[in-house]
Amino acid sequence: MADHQHAPNPKTDPEPGSNTIKDPEDWTTGDEKMTGAQASYLKTLSEEAGEEFDAELTKADASRRIDELQAKTGRGAA
Repeated sequence: MADHQHAPNPKTDPEPGSNTIKDPEDWTTGDEKMTGAQASYLKTLSEEAGEEFDAELTKADASRRIDELQAKTGRGAA
């Protein structure tokens, strides 16, 4: 039986200096409307945090807002 080594998942365990972690300011599509997935998660986080949900955020702004609300609610903590 072959011994298969499992490579780390680049989404959950990116290599140091990896381009999978990029500041929203540097996103080429950051000024586009947020994705449906972002909107759904942001709405959930907003409700949990007792904060207003802004449906007009860009992808980059939504990402930053998600980070803020995750910190406030404790979601996403490793």
